[in-house]
Amino acid sequence: MTGYAPAEAARRSGFSLDTLRYYEKIGLLADVGRTAGGRRVFTDDDLSWLVLFRCLRDTGMPIAQMCRYAALAREGEHTVDERRELLQRHAAQVEEQMRLLQRQYDHLREKIRFYERLPGPGASGEDQAVVRPAGSGRGGPRSSRAGR
Repeated sequence: MTGYAPAEAARRSGFSLDTLRYYEKIGLLADVGRTAGGRRVFTDDDLSWLVLFRCLRDTGMPIAQMCRYAALAREGEHTVDERRELLQRHAAQVEEQMRLLQRQYDHLREKIRFYERLPGPGASGEDQAVVRPAGSGRGGPRSSRAGR
């Protein structure tokens, strides 16, 4: 069994030392080992948990749900279905967020393309015609709001 000092566990997980202490305090990380001097020692298993917590946190899972998942996992194999369902619900929320982000990203890219079609400073008068897509005006506003 490999043991990691808190600083090394923080470096490997990407969490701060304060976050590691907090996760231990609220029971998200359980049974973190200690040296004879009382210093925490993280195991490979602890780091595996931290990798999962990083994924869940980065995808927006609330800490309460992360704690619920960890508690279920510690209860044993009879909680597998509930853990899977919890992760499936979270995955569905992540997918919806990804769809929203994709729509917003597409809108952002469209706005950038609009500005890329505008003539640069110092262009001759005949080159300064504003190029706008036909129809819906989705390339950018046609009014005084064009700078937004």
